[in-house]
Amino acid sequence: MYFGSHSIPELAGLKFAQRMQVIRAATEQVPTPQKLLLNLLKLAILIPLFLVIAQWESWQSTVTIIVLLAAYPLLTRPLTFALCRPYLQQARTKLRL
Repeated sequence: MYFGSHSIPELAGLKFAQRMQVIRAATEQVPTPQKLLLNLLKLAILIPLFLVIAQWESWQSTVTIIVLLAAYPLLTRPLTFALCRPYLQQARTKLRL
């Protein structure tokens, strides 16, 4: 499981902007059902976040908001990398990077 694009072997030797370009191109090749799964996971994190913000009354709510904000990238980035990893080499070749 990769938490950063710099540690993915298929993207070795690329600068940050190039890695993001390859990841974007690979993400476009991910099948629709997998994209739907990823987007549903994102919604499952964002909806409670907005509900807590809408009902914010105390500092305990602030802790919940911070936890949900931290959970969003910690869950979605590795999952995005895992879903697009089979397409990274093909995207890199296509972009000639």
